[in-house]
Amino acid sequence: MRADLVAGVTVGVVALPLALAFGASAGVGPAAGMVTAVVAGVAAAVFGGSNVQVSGPTGAMAVVLAPIVAAHGTAAIALVSVLAGLIVLVSGLLRLGRVVTLLPWPVVEGFTLGIAAIIALQQIPTAVAISVETGRGTLLTAADAVRRVFMVADLAPTLWTLGTVAVVIVVMFLLPRLHASIPASLIAVAAVTVLAEVLGVPIARIGGLPSSLPLPAFPAADIGTVRDLSGAALAVAALAAIESLLSARVAASMTRVPCQPDRELVGQGLASIVSGIFGGMPATGAIARTAVNVRSGARTRLAAIAHSLVILAVIYLATGPVSRIPLAALAGVLIATSLRMLPVATVRAVFGAGRGAALTFTVTAVVTISLDLVQAIEIGLLVSAVLALWHLARAAAVHREPLPGPARTGDERIALFRLEGAMFFGAADRVFSTIAGRADVDGVDVVILRLSGVGMLDSTGARGLGELIENLESAGKTVLVKGVQNQHRRILDGVGAIDALRHHTHLLDDLDTAVTHARSHLLARTEKELPDGRARPR
Repeated sequence: MRADLVAGVTVGVVALPLALAFGASAGVGPAAGMVTAVVAGVAAAVFGGSNVQVSGPTGAMAVVLAPIVAAHGTAAIALVSVLAGLIVLVSGLLRLGRVVTLLPWPVVEGFTLGIAAIIALQQIPTAVAISVETGRGTLLTAADAVRRVFMVADLAPTLWTLGTVAVVIVVMFLLPRLHASIPASLIAVAAVTVLAEVLGVPIARIGGLPSSLPLPAFPAADIGTVRDLSGAALAVAALAAIESLLSARVAASMTRVPCQPDRELVGQGLASIVSGIFGGMPATGAIARTAVNVRSGARTRLAAIAHSLVILAVIYLATGPVSRIPLAALAGVLIATSLRMLPVATVRAVFGAGRGAALTFTVTAVVTISLDLVQAIEIGLLVSAVLALWHLARAAAVHREPLPGPARTGDERIALFRLEGAMFFGAADRVFSTIAGRADVDGVDVVILRLSGVGMLDSTGARGLGELIENLESAGKTVLVKGVQNQHRRILDGVGAIDALRHHTHLLDDLDTAVTHARSHLLARTEKELPDGRARPR
């Protein structure tokens, strides 16, 4: 218990500035971030599928919520949180938790890089003390804020905010080098807050915060509002499920204790529902806070609950000092966090994995920054699927092999082709065209097709094989098929490929038997070709 309580206090200290910053970044306010960390953190800890997962507001969720706030206002976030929570909850009850394992590694890393870039770009207006219009793209907003800096007559506020951001970033990167357990973000925020108060710095502050949790109230909703927000809720739910399950997988790898993915979805769904009822924002599992929790010695759910209680104590006992924190300090925390979200070593590893992984990673990151998070995952998956099919198609091959055993006269008129790899729509036509061409050019009379090396066969491949057999038989060549696997026999029968053989005895299981059969066919054909029916000496 002592280790869990120490870990919970440590994570709570780390999570406080992040909760404030993510709430502000999402457009719902720092107070909503604190409320989410408390109520969603407890709900996810109790009902989730990981013993050490820490949940609350995250940067990725803030990125998704910002355009929703711009389009529908802050009042819509509570309802979006409840709707998204219901979707995630139902996903858990339907046992969809293992779907996240289908996400390729380059897609996940590209998504993470895109999120990190968006988080940093979103802080640019605050970092340069420029008010900008909301609802536009992150890149355009950041570029507009930088452009307008050069049009401001008084640069003093901009210089003060830039200095505040710089101090926070430097402190957050230097202090962990002294000792990994130092709560660098909290110390950085506290230091610049004290300096700003002592020096009377003219920069924007967080402002008034509630001194208690708001009373629970189900957000007002009607059919029209739910319909308008359904798309946003689906996007939020997809992100919440993916990020939470990825975080839980990281926790499981660190503790060697498996996570229950379906229960994790149920817990995260309940967490977002409760958060929305208390006026908070949707919650997800937080990878960075979960890692801090594990490294601090957490072993049970008590640590995550204690983290929420620490933030709850701040709400009831210390909202006065917290309200004086400069917004630029929170911007600095988020920029430093974004810079640490994807280590350089990870990027090198992705690019070292090959051009396909690098392309998938880059496309996912670019789409995440420029378009939409959910679209980024969809497009990343599409790119990965296309590349996977391309590799499968390249791996499919056909080789002509010599007949086993001592050579005999006439063996040159028997072609033994070994097929290997995946015979599917992306490769079948190329492989079968190669067989037909070589059989015709080489003057072959009997063709043996070895299918034991075929790993995958789809309907297109099966149909193509049937057409190959029909074409070869029509050209006067005898076709023997050897080594059809049991899982492929049904589809070959279904498309009529086996029926294309001249006789059912032409489907064989043994190579030696197939070669003997081919030689007997060749002998019978040779005897028919001799004048007066005389047999050619063997």
